[in-house]
Amino acid sequence: MPSEGGKATVRFGADAVCLISAVPNRGFTVSTSRTGAQTLTVTFSANRHRSEITATVVPQSGAKVREVSW
Repeated sequence: MPSEGGKATVRFGADAVCLISAVPNRGFTVSTSRTGAQTLTVTFSANRHRSEITATVVPQSGAKVREVSW
């Protein structure tokens, strides 16, 4: 899943999502958080921008990207 801050690769299982890799672009750092086994958020952060990739298997497998600048 590409974003302005970097690229995350995830694997969807029947009832869980797993992080394969998270590679930040230049000037960004990366962090992850989970809501149980079913939802994973990868956040790429820089001074004035944040990219959040949220992958979930509930109610179906999918991912979305949220870009925030200030």
